[in-house]
Amino acid sequence: MANNIEVVARNMRLTDNTREYVEKKASKLDRYLQEIDDVRIELSHVKAARSAMDRQVAQITVRGKGFILRTEERADDLHAAFDAALDKMQRQIDRYKGKHYRGRGDGRSASEVVEEELPVDETGELLPLIARRKKFVVLPMNEEEAVEQMRLLGHDNFFIFFNAEQNSIQVLYKRRNGTYGLIEPVVG
Repeated sequence: MANNIEVVARNMRLTDNTREYVEKKASKLDRYLQEIDDVRIELSHVKAARSAMDRQVAQITVRGKGFILRTEERADDLHAAFDAALDKMQRQIDRYKGKHYRGRGDGRSASEVVEEELPVDETGELLPLIARRKKFVVLPMNEEEAVEQMRLLGHDNFFIFFNAEQNSIQVLYKRRNGTYGLIEPVVG
């Protein structure tokens, strides 16, 4: 497989058998979409989940030229959560290929997300209000492409993008009635 597979475990210990299982199944994603550059799989155990059925979480993020697809599933078993997330990813890839399979041709790679974890304060002092920072490269697109990317990524609240037509960064958000709103920042 030409693409890079990264498996990360949070709040749990990842066994070799689980790692091999996950990598073997994820390596087959390129059968569905050849343009995949890298796959990130995050497996975690959430102790504070409301239900015991939601404690094992599997997140899959697929990046390629001009697209990012992401799924998340929860279950009581880690393998079941991963399998459900993988099935959901295959459906997203099919949807992406069926409706939106067109290249930009601008030579840009997918966004790279860099997360900065803030240190945990063990002295009892207040932690900063901003607990996590993310930096990412925004791809130029129009409003229709932003709506489709928002749907494909599974973002329910908002999506930040660079509007190529207006040459500005804008925020697309979903309204309660199911329509979308657009925030167009203006420097005052």
